[in-house]
Amino acid sequence: MFRCLALIITLALGAGVLAPFGARAMESSQGTLRVQKIADGFNVPWGFTFLSEGGVLLTERNGALWYVKEGSKQQVRGAPEVAADGQGGLLDVVAARDFAQSRRVYFTFAKSQGRGAGTAVAVGTLSNDLSEVTDLKVIFEARAGARGGRHFGSRLVEAKDGSLFVTLGERGDRPSAQDLSREQGSIIRILPDGRIPGDNPFVNVEGARPAIWSYGHRNPQGLAMDDRGQLWGVEHGAKGGDEVNLIERGQNYGWPVISYGRHYSGRKIGEGSEKPGLKQPEWYWDPSIAPSGMMIYSGALWPQWRGDIFVGSLKFDYISRLSGSNLQEVEKLKSPQTGRVRDLREAPDGSIWFISEYEGALYRITPE
Repeated sequence: MFRCLALIITLALGAGVLAPFGARAMESSQGTLRVQKIADGFNVPWGFTFLSEGGVLLTERNGALWYVKEGSKQQVRGAPEVAADGQGGLLDVVAARDFAQSRRVYFTFAKSQGRGAGTAVAVGTLSNDLSEVTDLKVIFEARAGARGGRHFGSRLVEAKDGSLFVTLGERGDRPSAQDLSREQGSIIRILPDGRIPGDNPFVNVEGARPAIWSYGHRNPQGLAMDDRGQLWGVEHGAKGGDEVNLIERGQNYGWPVISYGRHYSGRKIGEGSEKPGLKQPEWYWDPSIAPSGMMIYSGALWPQWRGDIFVGSLKFDYISRLSGSNLQEVEKLKSPQTGRVRDLREAPDGSIWFISEYEGALYRITPE
């Protein structure tokens, strides 16, 4: 009997089960990592943000908003009304830097616009009892005109000066990414109340949308700022050509004029992979990994990972680690829980959290 029990325990450990708490092992360049489930039962979780009192707010694409604390979750009322169509719905959520005082929370979502829908940004106030968002106000929405359920982008980052950077996909309308009269296919910069900063690059360009910070993007679903204040983005290519870009003021990132991928039909995209005046990616994947979610790590728990970029893969079910002055993918963090990783963030204690669409769950990674 005891020999059988020992065999069962050995097999369980070999499969990655770590008692207690149902945690599992993930091997890495920094040794064995512990992957622990925080909560599950979510329907296409999309984004999450840490709160100063502990726990997180988490969005589901269908429009539900949840407050999650280890071992429990409760639905939060008052989220934006969304156009839940295809890739559209309730998408990113970010607690303001001054959340402990202001209780402000920002949302990105697909907003109905007549027969179509566009990427929008809203801000509201989270109640002290964490049950409701009040005073919700839409502070930005893309110019109307796009239909279908593709390419909303929707990652949001608050800069140290309080301005907001938001990614917008080109909604499947490729030429819009090169059209400054539309925000589709761009990264925008706005103030917390939706006003346009006076130093945005196209404020004084006739016909241009003044919120645009950079353009020529396909569908950026990852955005993060490093400790030097540099903005980084990751975006979906077509068949190949997923890109990591260093986002710079007023620059054109090339879609659909240049790309390292091809159309799904196999046809060539645009004019090739390079053209003067168009920015090159810092890294690209071919074949595509379908990247979503992006984090730049502080080094708090794993000092050797300081400054490294982590990106979730929707297609190949792993977390990519990119490093080096000549940026390249140096590691694939993979476990049974990393199925279709939609978002990942560093927690205040330095642990790495991620959400898996396949598992419908939120996980935490810590050292073993």
